[in-house]
Amino acid sequence: MPDQDTALHFREARELARAIRAGELSSRQVTTHFLDRIARAPDLAAYSVVTAERALAQAEAADRLLAAGISMGPLHGVPVAVKDSVQWAGTVASGGSQARRDIVSDETSAAVRGLSAQGMVILGKTRMTEFAFGLSGQNPTQGTARNPWDAVTARAPGGSSSGAGVAVAAGLAPLALGGDTGGSVRAPAALNGVVGYKPSSGVISRAGCLPLSDTLDVLGPIARSVADARLLTQALAGPDIDDDATLALPAACIAALRRPAAPRGSAVAVLAPQAWPAPLADEGLRIWHEAQERLDQAGLTPETWHPPASLSFARMADDNSLVLAYEAYRYFGALAEDPAQPLWDVVRARIAAGGRIARADYEAALQRRQADMATFAAAMQGIDALLMPACDQAAQALDAADVRHAGLGRLLRPANFLGAAAIALPAGFDEDGMPMAVQLLAPAGGDAALLDRAAMLEPVLAPVARTPDLSAWGL
Repeated sequence: MPDQDTALHFREARELARAIRAGELSSRQVTTHFLDRIARAPDLAAYSVVTAERALAQAEAADRLLAAGISMGPLHGVPVAVKDSVQWAGTVASGGSQARRDIVSDETSAAVRGLSAQGMVILGKTRMTEFAFGLSGQNPTQGTARNPWDAVTARAPGGSSSGAGVAVAAGLAPLALGGDTGGSVRAPAALNGVVGYKPSSGVISRAGCLPLSDTLDVLGPIARSVADARLLTQALAGPDIDDDATLALPAACIAALRRPAAPRGSAVAVLAPQAWPAPLADEGLRIWHEAQERLDQAGLTPETWHPPASLSFARMADDNSLVLAYEAYRYFGALAEDPAQPLWDVVRARIAAGGRIARADYEAALQRRQADMATFAAAMQGIDALLMPACDQAAQALDAADVRHAGLGRLLRPANFLGAAAIALPAGFDEDGMPMAVQLLAPAGGDAALLDRAAMLEPVLAPVARTPDLSAWGL
């Protein structure tokens, strides 16, 4: 578990961008470096598709523009990976399913168009849980990305944006774009020791992405730092006529997000333990208490926040699952009910269960969601961010039934149900040397303040950045 070094592949995206702008590195050099690492580590299985030729062409174009004095954005020339549910014309968007393994996209998502417009270089598509329906990151039909922190035991990489988390943690991409419907950006970030940011609903357009739940789906970055996550979000944020969620978001949210971080005092509270939607394992509790101690020593002791009686985080976790399953069945029910389709039986059962949910129960959950969002926003007045655990335990060995990370999902899903901004931050390692994390939540639209507070807490929670020992993977 070496301390963070200055190797190119572990440098922050903003530092790579600065070096490219300054002419110290070319985009082609940086892109070639990452493509070489990807080719040398096939056993990590972070990518489902590597678009090497396209990436090199984009890098060369970025270099030509810079030579002409043109920069398309603050991440110009920097490589990025995208989740396999994000469509890019001419590439397969399987959504992690063998049922879509031969379907080549004929459209390009708003997110990919946005990355290209910023002069960024797309390395390829990252592996994911089938149809984004699962938090362990397991995918027996297409292959499961390997958590790089344990070369002996196959542990959960976190899902559903599993390959994205592995790619950033292992230095196979400086940035990745994932999706978060019930924790699917924060889970792989938490279990791989990197930063995962779920923006408020509507910050980044989902147009052209394979859906799971229209109510809950968001796109968000996995990065080495809060600053990098903010930069990628800024690059993609804004209204899109093809995604109603972006049109419903107040313009003030995007305007605040684009401003520099505000150097103001702490306005962070910590969720009372009795309100946690899942208990923590012993090692999870140890990491949590050590994080609190570091905050205390830094003079950042947060006040304890007790939610209003109507705002049950456990109930919101369950409601999120209900809405997700009901809407997922509308998209994928026909596939799940067809025994000839090559779906993983675990995912097939999850989708099929959505078909047994009554519409009245679904509509009641949506009504509760609107009430919960208003209650949370009112109760959080004067507080920028709410601190709570992101995982009850570190990544466990994968098992056939995919049940060992149920607590992880219960801790992450309330933020989705609230349409909230949420970010997972590294916070330490368990006794086996596996990463663990905490998360910060803010009411919908509070993204700028949340990221300000996250940037402030980041060096306190993880004062020494670490990277996995990758020698066993040929790196």
